[in-house]
Amino acid sequence: MTDRRPEPTPTSEGYRAPQVCNLVGITYRQLDYWARTGLIQPSIQTARGSGSQRLYDFSDIVQLKVVKKLLDAGMSLKKIRTAMDILRAQLQSENPLSDVTLLSDGTTIYAAHSPSEVFDVFQQGQGVFGIAVGPLEEELVGEIHRLFPETKTDEAASAEAQAN
Repeated sequence: MTDRRPEPTPTSEGYRAPQVCNLVGITYRQLDYWARTGLIQPSIQTARGSGSQRLYDFSDIVQLKVVKKLLDAGMSLKKIRTAMDILRAQLQSENPLSDVTLLSDGTTIYAAHSPSEVFDVFQQGQGVFGIAVGPLEEELVGEIHRLFPETKTDEAASAEAQAN
């Protein structure tokens, strides 16, 4: 007989690493590496030695999901890391993936801030892969509701209200 433990619920302080891995679809090892190398740091609490836990907020999870989708589209982690650094500098933001739509042809990552920019990229004749962050946030809100049906986070409630 297996010991069936209930799914962990998000704390009021944020999301722990196992929850983030489940939501994003990555391994703990990936999440740990990305945090240790500065790709995406947890906004609420970083690990401080053995036994401490990282705590991520909703925007961290959105950015991690975007990175995962870019990896799935064939982008190298090195190129994603470079794009993140450039976007952080250009947007003067620590959460640059929350503010743009990303496009990729598998070789390059493009950032679009308006529909006209997206149109210009397509007009050049290159096939691109796009990630609209808004729908990605909605997908994550749905996933959070599926995993934690009794808990409604502030971010999930806000995203849900914007969607309606």
